[in-house]
Amino acid sequence: MPEFDPIRRSLLTSLAGLPLAAILADPVLAQTAAQITRDQKITTAGGREVSAALAKPDTAQAHVPTIMLVHEWWGLNDQIKAVAVDLARQGYLALAVDLFQGRVATGTDEARSLSQMVKPEEAADTLSSWAGWLKNHPDGNRKAAVMGWCFGGGWALNAATIAPMDAAVVYYGRVNLPPEQLSRLKGPVLGHFGKSDQFINKDVVEGFERTMKQVGKPYTVHWYDAGHAFANPTGDNFRKDDAQLAWKRSLEFLRKELG
Repeated sequence: MPEFDPIRRSLLTSLAGLPLAAILADPVLAQTAAQITRDQKITTAGGREVSAALAKPDTAQAHVPTIMLVHEWWGLNDQIKAVAVDLARQGYLALAVDLFQGRVATGTDEARSLSQMVKPEEAADTLSSWAGWLKNHPDGNRKAAVMGWCFGGGWALNAATIAPMDAAVVYYGRVNLPPEQLSRLKGPVLGHFGKSDQFINKDVVEGFERTMKQVGKPYTVHWYDAGHAFANPTGDNFRKDDAQLAWKRSLEFLRKELG
């Protein structure tokens, strides 16, 4: 593992005692955490230049598990970078990818527009290229998971069907993929969903469960007494207890699957 930047080490230490939700809910703390990440660029298999934010653990351990994060419809903002930093703090090499080519939404109309502008073939190219890069990173142990929220939750599941990911964590994302796609999963899926979510509702999730059983792929679904985006501390639907429980379950799942 390369030497950790002293400034980043100091920032990481200053955030060490704070829970993730507290960091995400405070724009200043989230921005501080985001400064710890490093900009990373690659050229995809399709010949496009794409970017991401990389967070490395402050550890002398040479080979660690890796996690690819896919942002909500807001884009690669300070909050998703802060999540990467929190995972790095726990010993993971975490990469938050950018599907919006540097654009970050500040309102729901802009977020909706940006998410609708994403071309599926380009998103797939971006995610598969980053997954390959992460799997072969010299600081990694060739074990990789993908995690996403909302818009990114659906794309996280998609990524796990087009790249050999060892596990996938989906927070209230679109999971209604066809059997031929879900049959390509290489690892288990963990899903977190809100009982009062009007977008990713019971019918959508139960359809996903039926398909996963049909293709013989392992999965775990957890339901919460909450609505959509209940894990986002900056949103109106935030439910602290549910968010903390979901995060605890996610970390336990990642430790089990990645070591």
